[in-house]
Amino acid sequence: MRAVVQRVTEARVTVAGETVGAIEGPGLCVLVGVTHDDTPAKAAQLARKLWTLRLLPENDEGVEQSCSDLGAPLLVISQFTLYGDARKGRRPTWNAAAPGPVAEPLVDEVVTHLRALGAKVETGRFGADMQVALVNDGPFTVLVEV
Repeated sequence: MRAVVQRVTEARVTVAGETVGAIEGPGLCVLVGVTHDDTPAKAAQLARKLWTLRLLPENDEGVEQSCSDLGAPLLVISQFTLYGDARKGRRPTWNAAAPGPVAEPLVDEVVTHLRALGAKVETGRFGADMQVALVNDGPFTVLVEV
């Protein structure tokens, strides 16, 4: 699994003009991609990593904090294009991206595990034409792979 994680002060996802998920920060906007050999165990591992990753602003002692430290929210959005390959030609291929019936349950598994850890999680809508708006705080973006 692959995730692009952005520290945000706010983020929202809309589908057909309707806001389907939104957070106020500090928090994380997480784009999640799934490939063919991903498993529920990898989804659980990614959720634990996202919950404890120290990407949020420093506390009074100068230590960066995690979502678990602050109870900060996450906006999790499925993004199959994270497994696009544009090394050859001018048109990316999507061969490494898992098909919807494989990917959707694994993205749902990430969300379920985050919520079980105590996270406030908002989501996009799998397979929909989504518009994502966010204010990246920093800017601060990292790539996480499990």
